[in-house]
Amino acid sequence: MGRARGANALMNLAFETAYGTPPASGYKQMPFVSSQLGAEQALTESNLLGLGRTPSDPMLDVVTNDGDVVVPVDSQAFGWWLRLLFGAQAPTADGDGYIHTFRSGAIAIPSASAEIGHPDVPAYSTNYGLRANTLQIQMRRNGWIDATIGLIGQGETALAATSSAGTPTAFDATLNKRFTQPTGQVLIDDVQVGGVLEATISFSNVLEKVETIRPSGEIEDSDPGMPTASLGLTLKFVDRALMLKATSGTPVKIVLAWSIPGANRTLRIELPRVFLPRSKRPVTGPAGIQMTVNAMASTPTGGSMMAVILRNDVASYA
Repeated sequence: MGRARGANALMNLAFETAYGTPPASGYKQMPFVSSQLGAEQALTESNLLGLGRTPSDPMLDVVTNDGDVVVPVDSQAFGWWLRLLFGAQAPTADGDGYIHTFRSGAIAIPSASAEIGHPDVPAYSTNYGLRANTLQIQMRRNGWIDATIGLIGQGETALAATSSAGTPTAFDATLNKRFTQPTGQVLIDDVQVGGVLEATISFSNVLEKVETIRPSGEIEDSDPGMPTASLGLTLKFVDRALMLKATSGTPVKIVLAWSIPGANRTLRIELPRVFLPRSKRPVTGPAGIQMTVNAMASTPTGGSMMAVILRNDVASYA
């Protein structure tokens, strides 16, 4: 028996047919950066009086299983997280690849089970009833691109000595499959914007826990609410164009895009209707003027508030 180490940790993901029921097969071995998944059940101290100063036993309270996973933004495995966030979609063949367009606003979003394994111990447990609540991706000048995905789960199975995921499908998460920050660009109304130092896209399904009274202490489900999307921009003050659009109240189209050079693999996050706030331009010294813009997305007529378009060599995420 050894000590569990992050270097050997495993995450196997499969979509559920019935909410809260871990599938028997269909698991994918997912690359990840970190995971906060796992059920918790807090202790509540006794409120019993009349027995002097002798405290009585505490009780176990309800079960919660909320946590973030940080995953690489790559051209293959990331599509499964996009399906969990936005629901299934029909791909389009395009030359030597496929175009997958994930759109916000689906009436129902899927649930999944994720097994976390520590083969050093060995110990395996499956987090079930997982729905994706939030997505955040930070864009900057250099480094890897990672996505933080906030999950709300129903529960977790007891630790077992063997995996229940069978033989999961593995993905190639090496350099030639991952998107990197130096390939990124920000476009406003289809024109590349200069002076952007950092951009952070945030999306939420605004899940509401269905906290009915149940003997298991677990939630019954989590229902999607009205989705939201926002974009934070840190940029140098280089021209008046953005400020004029902000003060006029005119919505703009904003696109964040990355590519894998030479592989014809791309990722685009499109916000077709974004409102810019009026922002101050503080002068704090002799260097360039830097400003922060926190924009808010809306839904265009007959369209979607947000679309994530992934072009890769995966035929389907069904």
